[in-house]
Parts: sequence; C-alpha cells; structure tokens
Amino acid sequence: MGHRIIVIDDDQDYLESIARGLFNAGYTDVRTESDPKKAAISFEQGQTYDIALIDLIMPDMDGMELLETIKQHSPTTECVMVTAVNDAISAVGCLKKGAYDFLVKPVSRDDLLLKIGHAEEKKRLLEILDLRRTGEIPELTNSKAFERIITRSPGILAVLKEAELHAVSNVSILITGESGTGKELLARAIHLASDRANGPFIPVNMASLSNGLFDDDFFGHVRGAFTGAEKDHMGYLERANHGTLFLDEIGILPMDLQGKLLRVLQEGEFAKLGTSRMQKVDMRCVAATNENLDALLKRGRFRKDLYYRLKGAQLHLPPLRERRDDIPHLIDSLVADLPGIFREKPVEDKAVSMLSAYDYPGNIRELQSILHAAANLAEGRPIAPDHLPGAVRARKPASGSTPQLQNGTTVSLFENEKEHILNVYRQTAENKSRTARLLGIGLNTLRRKLESYGIE
Repeated sequence: MGHRIIVIDDDQDYLESIARGLFNAGYTDVRTESDPKKAAISFEQGQTYDIALIDLIMPDMDGMELLETIKQHSPTTECVMVTAVNDAISAVGCLKKGAYDFLVKPVSRDDLLLKIGHAEEKKRLLEILDLRRTGEIPELTNSKAFERIITRSPGILAVLKEAELHAVSNVSILITGESGTGKELLARAIHLASDRANGPFIPVNMASLSNGLFDDDFFGHVRGAFTGAEKDHMGYLERANHGTLFLDEIGILPMDLQGKLLRVLQEGEFAKLGTSRMQKVDMRCVAATNENLDALLKRGRFRKDLYYRLKGAQLHLPPLRERRDDIPHLIDSLVADLPGIFREKPVEDKAVSMLSAYDYPGNIRELQSILHAAANLAEGRPIAPDHLPGAVRARKPASGSTPQLQNGTTVSLFENEKEHILNVYRQTAENKSRTARLLGIGLNTLRRKLESYGIE
C-alpha cells in the first residue's frame, strides 16, 4: 500500500505495536514519532504524509495543538486522533479543527484499519475532485504501471492520474470508449498500479461467451459434474482470486447472464458446477464497453443494479481523432516494434502528416494495422505515402477547421462517425464482414452501430 503514514504517541510500546500491525496489513511506509514537537517541525519543514495517527494527550505539546500545526502546513493530511480518554468534547473539538475522525484506546486492529481505509478513501476522492476542478495534471506516482500508454495529451494524462488514484482502492471501475482506444491497456495499468499487482490479471471477452458455457467458463466445475468432466476445472472467478478480473465488452452480456454476474459481485462467492459448496473470491472487477450503457438501460437491455455495481468509478478514453497530437508519438512507438522496419527514419514526414489527418474509426488498433501493412509494402525502406491505404491518402491534412454540415451547423461526433461508417458500408456493396475489417472494428460492433442507424 503506497500511502505514507505517521504515528505520533509518547508511549513507545504502543508505537511499536501500531507500526507492526500496519506493516502486517501491508503498509510499508510508516514512520513513528514519540516526540510531538519533532513531528511538528517535520511538517513545518515540508514533510508530507497521507495519514497521521495522533495521540491526544502528550507532554509538552498535546494532540490538538499538533493537529492545528499539521493542518496549517499540510492540509491534505488526514488526521485520526487517538486517546485513552473517552472525551466527547475533545472529539468534537478535533473534528472542528480538521481531524478526520476520533478513536478511543484500546483500539482494535480491525477498527484502526477500517478507520485508516476510510480516511484513505476520503483523501482519494478529494484528490479526484481537485484534479477535475483545477484541470492541473499532477505527475503519476507509479509511472511504470502506465508506461505502455503513449500520450502527451492533457486529457489522457488526466485520465491516467484519475485511474492511478482509483487503483489504490478496491472500487470497481468501468472504462468506456470506442473500439481500439486502449481500454484493456488501461485496465492492465490499473492492475499494475494496485495492491493486486502481484496477483493475476484475467481478461475475459464477453463477446466470446455463450449462454451454455457461461457457468463453466466463470464458475468452473468439479470432477464428475457432467459427462466428460474428468477433473476439476478452474473458472475465470477462481483464477482471478487476489487479482483483477477484466470484463471486456460488458454491454453485450445477455440479461440472464447479467444476473449471475451481479450475484458474484455482490456476495463475493460462488459455487462450481457439480457442487453446492460456496467458495469466497477476492478480486477487483474492471469492466469496459464501447456501448452506450445509459441508452441500453433505457431500452431495458442492461440491468440497473449491475450498472451501478460496475460503475464504482468511471473512466473514459477519447477516440484517436480527438487526440491527434499523440499520433506522431504513437507512430514512433508502434513502428519500433515492427520487424524489418527502416530504423533511421522509418516513416517519411509526408506519410506522418497523412496519418495524422486521418480519422481512425478503429482508433489505435487501426493505426497499428495500417503501419504493419505499410511496413510490409515498404520492404525495409521508409514508409511513404504510396504505402498507405487509399482512405488515408485521400484525407487532406487537417486545417484546424471544424467539420460543417451543408446548412452550416457543426457536425456532431455521432453524425461524423455515422457518415464515415455508412460510406465504407456502401463502398463494400453492404458487405458487413469486409466493412468491419476496413474499419478495424468487430463485426458485432458494426452490426450494433448499423442497427442504431436503422439498418438491419
């Protein structure tokens, strides 16, 4: 657990006991201090801590005075007051001066950890609100977890910082965004930035599941559960224990299966096929969708209770066309992994300009496919405009102007995407499979989009 904690108490035995309990609970950055004046000086000199546990009754400087000093120099530190005296007046006074909460000795380990967990959650939510309010992008604390996400976009960097703040909690996360925007990459980064980083990351594509196989895939089975079950089988839930379960394309899960998933998320337990014995599962759920779940809710195609269970926090990844400044950096990163690419200058400047002007209905996944195909055509030479698909070459470099309809009004994102998809659909003589391949999206995704346009 990454939060910094300081414990201030004049009882050395108590300090050692608290420090040992916090370390055993997973807190590795814990400082103990028996002299409240030394603790005050450290805050005055700019030392910062996420959580402070402060004894109320201490010689030379009491906890109330220390609390005031901490809040003056480090207002974001959440302070929990601890005392052997059950003094309601002191408790109220501490709360008025900015303490998060108040505990009375003797404090049980469970009560202490629960209180610290609540203080961490408050701090995390305040940081997220401050991030959204100010628009400033603080640096990532765990940048290594997010190193595979290539961006210099302030909007994406803000999403990554919010993802990092959510990662340290156990809240379920819903990631939204078009196909190919990197939702699974973000989910993996959240896993790596969490306390579950050493546990498994289990990705599940919900589009690949069928009603008949859902129970076996998710819950697993015991030997003899059905004909052919010759040995025990671990389902996704058991494999994700102490880790992260990533549910991709959650929006297409049938209603009857949504109920089964909801029960597991609510109860934290399940039974394998062939047995009634319930077993606990400790996992973090991250779901992703390119569907509009709010629209599915209104049409009765997605359970409201499951929606709010999954949406403990929500992160949205914008399409590549809304972050064009990232395209050259993505090109550099993606071509570096291609075999046989010309290393000195792998992509000509004119080709980079054309690639930067294209709209990418399939987003980063489509850019990757275009570069791979172009590298094959280049045969070890720099990628030139002639190696790019016709749709990319036909796109004029962006002039900075906003797309206009014939009547002069601004084109909405929905209408812009709809027009592009329908143009490609008509050019393929309404061949859905070929259209999906050209757009770089899944066939089921194309079908759902065409259905929303009134095309069966």
